[in-house]
Amino acid sequence: MFSLVRNRVRTAALALSAVAALAFGTTATTGAAAAPAPAPTPAPAPAKQGPTSVAYVEVNNNSMLNVGKYTLAGGGDNVFDVAVIFAANINYDTGTKAAYLHFNENVRRVLDNAATQIRPLQQKGIKVVLSVLGNHQGAGFANFPSQQAASAFAKQLSDTVATYGLDGIDFDDEYAKYGTNGTGQPNDSSFVHLVSALRANMPDKIISLYNIGPAATRLSYGGVDISSTFDYAWNPYYGSWQVPGIALPKSKLSPAAVEIGGTAQSTAADLARRTVSEGYGVFLTYNLDGANRSADVSAFTRQLYGADAVYTP
Repeated sequence: MFSLVRNRVRTAALALSAVAALAFGTTATTGAAAAPAPAPTPAPAPAKQGPTSVAYVEVNNNSMLNVGKYTLAGGGDNVFDVAVIFAANINYDTGTKAAYLHFNENVRRVLDNAATQIRPLQQKGIKVVLSVLGNHQGAGFANFPSQQAASAFAKQLSDTVATYGLDGIDFDDEYAKYGTNGTGQPNDSSFVHLVSALRANMPDKIISLYNIGPAATRLSYGGVDISSTFDYAWNPYYGSWQVPGIALPKSKLSPAAVEIGGTAQSTAADLARRTVSEGYGVFLTYNLDGANRSADVSAFTRQLYGADAVYTP
């Protein structure tokens, strides 16, 4: 049987005990505040032909640098095009009654060491995106009480992208526990206001949607449809095929989702083959760890790019 949900409760629980956070409307860190990041050195566009490959990394346990250790046999191109830092959190301040962006100690470590954890990937031509996830506190992307509140959180997100030299933001509407701490239930306007404000703040950065939760079904409000605002949207259920229900071209969608080391290689190969045959432009993977996963990765790269994956420690 396919595993239809990620094992993220542990990840979110760890984040509850972490102490570093972006305060509502401002950037606050433990110790000295981080200086704005220099622009990463531009890298040549990848020469490989085929879908965009995405790798989520659980940074509580694994290094972002693992994403850069896989290339295609023969040409040496990167296997992965987008690396996702999993995950920052949307938390709730019961005093100010406002959502704020929170980093647990492991996410903080990646960001504060961007020169060694993020820049090496970007210099290879790999985009690095920060995923944001609920944290059991009632705050979520779908229940901002006003447009002003949504815009304030959008500014925290775009400020983080600018400060750490990231390539974008990924929305994952899980574990919010809407209603906790007296927060509201999902409404129709919240996510539209949030994504609209974020796109205005960072017109040239990636905004991606992990297609799950109340936010993913509330993409239109007041005559504004944010579907086309997203660069990518993907299936959240590993080991399965499900076309995201969002009005984007096939080139921006990943109906396939694979957990590396958790999805059978034969299934990964079938999903990759179907991605190509049906003309979809993205292939999503999750939980790339520090082991040599070249056999698991080759199972889908053979179908996507016609080459095995080579692992270089």
